Amino acid sequence: MRTRKRRVVIESDAMDGIRSYCMMKHPDETILIARGRSKKGTITVTGLVIPPFGAAPADSFAGFPHSFLPLDHSYMGTIHSHPEGGDEPTIAELHGFFGLVLLIIKHPYGCTDISAWNSDGGQLEIIVPDDQD
Repeated sequence: MRTRKRRVVIESDAMDGIRSYCMMKHPDETILIARGRSKKGTITVTGLVIPPFGAAPADSFAGFPHSFLPLDHSYMGTIHSHPEGGDEPTIAELHGFFGLVLLIIKHPYGCTDISAWNSDGGQLEIIVPDDQD
């Protein structure tokens, strides 16, 4: 049996929302839930959800209590902003992994500033719209 390599596609409206939300919250770190679908190894992000009770304390990463979320199979993972620094996940982000994918967008929040990661910290292929920068 062949293992399919996972990839992430972000639709234009979702990417616009990610960028806008991160710019609005800058210089604070943010967290969002990626909503979409997964089929044949491709995760498509179609929308965003602001998590209930989401917090970004100054000395920690942004997070939220997963137990307050309703059961929803359209939740594909989380999106974190990194206002200062790179686009690689921290150990804390990997330990709090939720869903199928972790998206990290770094400042200045352009379409080329986002990356996708699996729960093991492996980078995934990502396809973003190129008409927004």
